[in-house]
Amino acid sequence: MRRREFITLLGGAAVAWPPAARAQQSAMPVVGLVNGRSAEDAARNAAAFRMGLRETGYVESQNVTVEYHWMEGQYQRLPAVMADLVRRRVAVIATPGFSLGAQAAKAATTTIPIAFGAGDDPVKLGLIASLARPGGNATGINFFTAEVVAKRLGLLHDLVPKAVRIAVLVNPDQKAISEATLRDAPDAARALGLQIAVLNASSSREIGAAFATMVREQMDALFVAGDGLFLSRRVQFATLAARHGIPAAHNFREEVEAGCLMSYGTNTLDGWRHVGIYTGQILKGAKPADLPVMQLTKFEFVINLQTARALGLEVPPTLLARADEVIE
Repeated sequence: MRRREFITLLGGAAVAWPPAARAQQSAMPVVGLVNGRSAEDAARNAAAFRMGLRETGYVESQNVTVEYHWMEGQYQRLPAVMADLVRRRVAVIATPGFSLGAQAAKAATTTIPIAFGAGDDPVKLGLIASLARPGGNATGINFFTAEVVAKRLGLLHDLVPKAVRIAVLVNPDQKAISEATLRDAPDAARALGLQIAVLNASSSREIGAAFATMVREQMDALFVAGDGLFLSRRVQFATLAARHGIPAAHNFREEVEAGCLMSYGTNTLDGWRHVGIYTGQILKGAKPADLPVMQLTKFEFVINLQTARALGLEVPPTLLARADEVIE
């Protein structure tokens, strides 16, 4: 009899535990993280975000819940995703490395805190009033994706000095980054004596079509805008550039690690970590209006020497000396 009572007691406890666990989980603050890439592609970045959270005392699944919404380049889904997060009143909306996501969040809510990572000037994007005092419900990190256009074009020219006709590839769905790139590239090209032709791509198929156009028009090199979709298609870029013998300049080091020729830009992993830190500070009670926007100041110049050799390029020793990392 006692044995049956014991079994019954265990059974009752087993039934009771899951609702209690669910109640505890629902009591945790919920962070809605929205990014334009895929979960697999951004695994290292998500880990950096969680590292930033941990630095402020928040550990995923222990005292905070992070909901990941990966757009995978399907930016038309953004309004619905943001509307759902606002309806459920999540604690913070985090958009690291995703200017378009930050703008969509800002359009969806003026009350839920937003921790962003923006590739262009967040004041121009309408996210904040000023860098020092954001003044609203948003703050975060400036990645300087767009501001380094002239520098990156100059490095491409140094690496491929005989290249004159340069294709500039932008994603029209990422309006802020594409507009900033096309604003700065012409002046930088003229200063270097280069001619540019603008190409658009918003999908893998269109990236392939852009390379076909470059081959047909006999373009000498490619300048790729700092876009999340392009980053997620970095293996495709490396493969097509090698197949057609086209030197290309990218924004992110991950692209060079995948076999692309060179990159120049800020350290995105560091940026994601800082967005995680700001998210944690907001969870602790800090107001976005009072948190100054952080501007990343560390820029990385990375060269893939193996790719350079395959393209028949001889990298000047002076340029190798300037590189922060040379991938053999």
